[in-house]
Amino acid sequence: MLRTVKPKNARSKRALQAREPKEIEDPRTAIFVKGTHTGEKVNGAMKELMALKRPHAISFAKKNVVRPFEDTSSLEFWAQKNDASLFVIGQSTKKRPDGLTFVRMFDYRVLDMCEVGVDMFRSMAEFKTPKATPGHKPLLHFASELFDNHPRFIQLKSMLMDFFNGEVIDQICLAGIEHVISISLGPTPPSLNAATTTLQASSSSAPSEDTATLPRVHIRGYTIRLLASGTRIPRVELTPMGPFMDLTLRRHQEADSELLKQAMKRPKLRKQDVEKGLGKKRKNLEVDEMGDLRGRIHVGKQDLSRLQTRKMKGLKKGRDEDMVVDVDVDVDVEDGGGSDESGAEDGGRRQKRQRTR
Repeated sequence: MLRTVKPKNARSKRALQAREPKEIEDPRTAIFVKGTHTGEKVNGAMKELMALKRPHAISFAKKNVVRPFEDTSSLEFWAQKNDASLFVIGQSTKKRPDGLTFVRMFDYRVLDMCEVGVDMFRSMAEFKTPKATPGHKPLLHFASELFDNHPRFIQLKSMLMDFFNGEVIDQICLAGIEHVISISLGPTPPSLNAATTTLQASSSSAPSEDTATLPRVHIRGYTIRLLASGTRIPRVELTPMGPFMDLTLRRHQEADSELLKQAMKRPKLRKQDVEKGLGKKRKNLEVDEMGDLRGRIHVGKQDLSRLQTRKMKGLKKGRDEDMVVDVDVDVDVEDGGGSDESGAEDGGRRQKRQRTR
């Protein structure tokens, strides 16, 4: 394990803060590891899965001696070094040919694992059709009731959702959905339909003959075309894009109860969540469209007549206003019919007043 180092500068501190737990986690990074022996199917399947996972994918060029069900120290070291939480390990042996192992991590420790066998594989290059833009979030479609009832398929569904899921979003644009990944199962045996609930107690040490009765998993990739339909809702057409894979379930390892409890733990509600109705509401507080918390304050009635304002020179009594007043006074005196002497005296007074100014 890597030793914890105290940050020495702001750059290393930001790097450590980026790895800290968050309320809304970043997209999961997947590491693709090749074992000592890999076949053509495994190499092709890992290449296509990595193309769908980009840009959150890391590929190891060299082959490594890795046995996830026996020793997980290498996985924990790689997870902490690369800040990754998913592994896709390809290994082909005589006993288990063309195998893929999905490993999920929590706190740089192995949470659970699921091994599948690749029975059929067709790459995207075989389909001469338009492809989706790398990095776009796909639409996942699970077509079987066993994904909600059977423990093995519940685990596989959770694994695939974590693998293909990208950034957490609140809204989605209809035109932004470019491709869909359909995950269905083969014909379900009558025993599973009749006694599905009896398999809930299956553990990781289940015998190998149990997996032989499980149906195959079919993974298909399609691009979405939105065509005019004459209404507001467009007509949707699916075009095969690839990859196409048929998988069979093999070994698996369930998550530890204590570790799973820590992984499923949620933080306390924030103030924004409280105002959105997820908890106890507080008076005079609301959250705007930008997610900012705003409060309303009630104050008493203010007397604005005593408000001290800034004295500006432009608001003082001007000379033009005095001239207008003097002219009005003269007009009133002339209309009153006064003598010439009184008019002369008034004119002299006006001249003195103007000179003094």
